[in-house]
Amino acid sequence: MNELVELVEQWSKEKGLDKSDSSKQMLKVVEETGEVAAALARNDRDALRDGIGDVVVTLIILAMQNDMDLYECLNFAYDEIKGRTGKMVNGVFVKSSDLK
Repeated sequence: MNELVELVEQWSKEKGLDKSDSSKQMLKVVEETGEVAAALARNDRDALRDGIGDVVVTLIILAMQNDMDLYECLNFAYDEIKGRTGKMVNGVFVKSSDLK
């Protein structure tokens, strides 16, 4: 995984994406997320695999544009959720603080 992240980072630097406007990059994240949703709706596993990969690529670049990296962001998020409690509601995990 480390090698792939580094390859994506290098690719984005070669294209100048690492210095681009991160609000534009966020549009790419949303676009790719929409493709994931479409793949799920169509039950298209190959498109789902591609879409998830594309979302990760766009997030790696978004993190770079904000002087962060994927691992830093993932560690931050995991530290936040690791002790989280809650329950499944209609197939979605809802954290305790959001339960009424």
